[in-house]
Amino acid sequence: MKLTFEDLSSIILVIKSSEVEGMVMKRIVRAPAKINLGLDTPHAYARGVLEWKMVMISVDLADDLQIETTSANSHIQVFSDKGFLPEGNRNLAYQAARVFKHAAQIDDGITIHIQKRIPVSAGLGGGSSDAAAVLRTLNDMYQTNFSDRQLEELGLKIDSDVPYCVYGKPALVTGKGDQITPLQPLPACWLVIAKPGVSISTLKLLRSVKHDELSHPNIDALIAAIQTGNYEQMVANMGNALEAVAAKNHPEVNILKERMLKAGADGAQMSGSGPTVFGICRQLSRAKRVYNSISGFCREVYLVAPVGEGA
Repeated sequence: MKLTFEDLSSIILVIKSSEVEGMVMKRIVRAPAKINLGLDTPHAYARGVLEWKMVMISVDLADDLQIETTSANSHIQVFSDKGFLPEGNRNLAYQAARVFKHAAQIDDGITIHIQKRIPVSAGLGGGSSDAAAVLRTLNDMYQTNFSDRQLEELGLKIDSDVPYCVYGKPALVTGKGDQITPLQPLPACWLVIAKPGVSISTLKLLRSVKHDELSHPNIDALIAAIQTGNYEQMVANMGNALEAVAAKNHPEVNILKERMLKAGADGAQMSGSGPTVFGICRQLSRAKRVYNSISGFCREVYLVAPVGEGA
């Protein structure tokens, strides 16, 4: 289903109306992409469940969601402007609505329309951010007063990135993705995000991980740099333990990194399980140069800033 949204960067539309078929509530919200400045998997729990140690931020590349509830039925429906996205139980926004309804003991129907701007299967947490937006919005619409911690616990039932996306600010994320430790705002910076024309299955990639062969980034040094506002040390200590694993089968990752660095990025690496690569720059002029250079090589390229920061 094709939808058109205006720029909603600072607008939340709330419509409440009583109709013949029942009470209807409708809201339009944004779901920002996430970036992994640091990602490590120190070890695996029993049965192969990973333990994470990540530094995550949100950026102003976002999906738009229209969430509508009605007392006339109890159905959950999800529609998207991208025909290849799942629109049933496999969609994370659908799962979020179902989890919330069960937790809040609500029988209303929920319809979700998603306009995708975040690349799919890209390591940017688009589906997880959509799910987090559904949880936050329904909590507000129904005034159920779930705390952020409770919403994060609900989110963990959906995907390991959802708890962070509920929080949505610079944070250290540990455990199974459920332990969120707030960090200081980043030093002012810009990011160029580029997704090559391939997709990576996160599940398949994680199954191929051999923990004794991983190169582990210094997450503690990265955190220290952020907490003291040291941009140079922040960039120097970025790292992604999954990058080398992904690059074995997808050389586009290393090619994009090299092109970004050659174009003037201060640092570049893969986000999440890939294949998206981001370059980081302190000056906007440098970021624009990187953006222009990569745009001639890669179709999906975005110039963004961290959400809520001075950049």
